[in-house]
Amino acid sequence: MSRRGGWLFLVGLVLLSLNLRPAAVSVGPVLAEVRSGLAMSAAEASLLTTLPVLAFAVFGALAPRAAATVGLHRVTLAALVAVVAGLAGRAVTGSDLAFLALSLLAVAGMAMANVLMPSLVKRHAPERIGAVTAVYSTALAIGLTSALVLTVPLSEALGGWRGGLGSWAVLAGFALLPWVLLARHDRVAATPGGPITVGQVARTRLGRAMAIFFGVQSLHAYVMFGWFAQLWRDAGYSPATAGALVGLLAGVSIPLSWLLPRLLARSQHQLRVLVPVIACYPAAYVGLLVAPAGPAVLWALLAGIGACTFPLILTLIGLRARTAEGTAALSAFTQSAGYLLAATGPFVVGLLYDATGDWTIPLILLLVLVVPMLGLATWLSRPLVLEDEIEQHAARRSART
Repeated sequence: MSRRGGWLFLVGLVLLSLNLRPAAVSVGPVLAEVRSGLAMSAAEASLLTTLPVLAFAVFGALAPRAAATVGLHRVTLAALVAVVAGLAGRAVTGSDLAFLALSLLAVAGMAMANVLMPSLVKRHAPERIGAVTAVYSTALAIGLTSALVLTVPLSEALGGWRGGLGSWAVLAGFALLPWVLLARHDRVAATPGGPITVGQVARTRLGRAMAIFFGVQSLHAYVMFGWFAQLWRDAGYSPATAGALVGLLAGVSIPLSWLLPRLLARSQHQLRVLVPVIACYPAAYVGLLVAPAGPAVLWALLAGIGACTFPLILTLIGLRARTAEGTAALSAFTQSAGYLLAATGPFVVGLLYDATGDWTIPLILLLVLVVPMLGLATWLSRPLVLEDEIEQHAARRSART
């Protein structure tokens, strides 16, 4: 692609990344107002919060096949159109069922685009995976933090929750233009032996290890975003302060998402990058066990650094496949299976908290779950390649027959 096309891709990638998290997290800060305004039941509210996980499991898994059939940029454009339409539609509907359906449309587009992003980086910048992943993961972090922090002020300024949620549709609309231009140049080429499928990835050790690592790191993040505000409120902090601490936890990933993928991609010893980041989890959890009402800012910072395993696993997805098609399939399986695993975390932690009325057992569980992350990080830091394992698997199968 030309230099001009490279800049168009980077602009499109940044704008797309900014808009992939508000679809999932902007409802949370105004959920009570949405439920009241639409007479939404508790069951519907629970379904609403589960939609992002379902979208990743179903629509994320469909993304590689769609990209191989229609074109990588065309599918990304269609996914972004779904995000815009879903966000805009749910801001004006008066029906609870329509709100759920439009939310599903928005997060389905989010899931497909999210899965394809490592493949887009592999296609456009195969020699700069760390640097470009740093760009888009930083934009993802900014979009996440902005949606958590700004939705309520926007709702207050724009006359209610409809204005607050609808403002994210306007932002997403600005991201459409570069992808319209990029989609015009899509060429669907035949892949020798056919495209790599999600099923093929699932049969590889690399795919399963990536999915488990992604799932466990996402589980930590889901628990922290879903429950740590309550943890700090139970420790004696006000609701505003507890919310600010969660915002700090999310915000620390913005500068680190810019730095860490570059370090990982350049490092000859990737474990030296992975282990210090993962080690921040137990440091935070032990601190919360010993002194939950102590230096809460320090615990929030450490937990936020641990959550930066997210941009690191995104970088590994790009590094562990040789082609854009392989990267798309690896990304789809890693994220779809990983998010299904992660969805169990907040549910189990909630049950443990309700049963004990205390945060000791949930925090010990989180501490235990750091152990498989360290083991998987050790294995994934080896120079593994998805296509090589698939070829080896096919060769062994042929030899047996």
